[in-house]
Amino acid sequence: MLGYCLARAGIRVVVLEKHADFLRDFRGDTIHPSTLDVMFELGVLDEFLERPHQEVRELAGRIGGETVRIADFSYLPARCKFVAFMPQWDFLDFVAAQAQRLPSFALHRGADVQELIEEHDAVVGVRAKAPAGAIEIRADLVIGADGRSSIVRERAGLLVDDIGAPIDVLWMRLPRTPSDPAQAFGHVEAGAVFVMLDRDEYWQCAYVIPKGAFERVRASGIESFRDRLAALEPFLRDRVAALRDWSDVKLLTVKIDRLRRWYRPGLLCIGDAAHAMSPIGGVGINLAIQDAVAAANLLAAPLAHGACSVHDLKKVQERREWPTRVTQRVQALIQSRVIFPTLARTAPVTVPWPVKLLDRHAVLRRIPARFVGIGVRPEHVSAELRDLMRAAAGR
Repeated sequence: MLGYCLARAGIRVVVLEKHADFLRDFRGDTIHPSTLDVMFELGVLDEFLERPHQEVRELAGRIGGETVRIADFSYLPARCKFVAFMPQWDFLDFVAAQAQRLPSFALHRGADVQELIEEHDAVVGVRAKAPAGAIEIRADLVIGADGRSSIVRERAGLLVDDIGAPIDVLWMRLPRTPSDPAQAFGHVEAGAVFVMLDRDEYWQCAYVIPKGAFERVRASGIESFRDRLAALEPFLRDRVAALRDWSDVKLLTVKIDRLRRWYRPGLLCIGDAAHAMSPIGGVGINLAIQDAVAAANLLAAPLAHGACSVHDLKKVQERREWPTRVTQRVQALIQSRVIFPTLARTAPVTVPWPVKLLDRHAVLRRIPARFVGIGVRPEHVSAELRDLMRAAAGR
């Protein structure tokens, strides 16, 4: 997204993608209303929504056998009052296709960054392994957007604060039939938190476990695990056999961490490379897109004039660190005070009074909807960036 925005502004951009394609399962597949607003501001929303997707306008859950409504997106101050579910590879393919129409954009697939090139204490490029051999690319600015296990931030020696997470998540697919409930929902019982996301032809499912408990779950056997899922959602009983063995179950080791400083001369980290997020709320992709838009707004003009300074990079962190801290704080509180105690609980679960209030009062459901759908300090394509884009388009 950042590469696309900068290229639209006439800045020469090279994006290095480690893999030959974007096909990775169980990535964040939610496109939030704030991201859809950005797509509108870039003039590509209608074309984007022509791609297959599901639209979720309300989030509900089942707690101790009682169904409750939690979030209502229909009142959001956004152009699209829903969360769109779309495979992340489709989202990335769309953005890449839009960017590749621009003469100033290049995408190199299968390019695995190995090292940073440094001169006079500044980063001036990268070295990578590519299908045709080693490549070296020099740049006025290197952006580390390579995820929560970022090679770029490691090679840059940037310090990371580990905020911690007491949970991990097991991801899997289960078949879906037309008679199934037509929404995303979660199921909470004593000792279990189970989330199901409607992906039209299948359910994308998340089973939450205590941190480090995967081997214990495995030791109980795949049949025991299937029985546990069927007990949580009885309508899945005839489908859990789709989990043939543990290769059909993927472990996500949950992290919440944050760089103390997101930049060095010639280098900036954004997205999960700057701040790994918990999967709670599916907001990680939203934060990453917001980082990209903020970076484009603040850096396009300096880059266009060939004078992107450390002060400019600092502005990006100053703009995005506060919403990151707030979001991570909320995620950490939900993990430690809600989810983990539920996993350790043996007594029957009842609906907490705050959730009862959400279910009873529609106006209150707008609060979690705003946190999930728009987030803290949403970003918009700035007037200055739009001017640069128009000028580049006219050349």
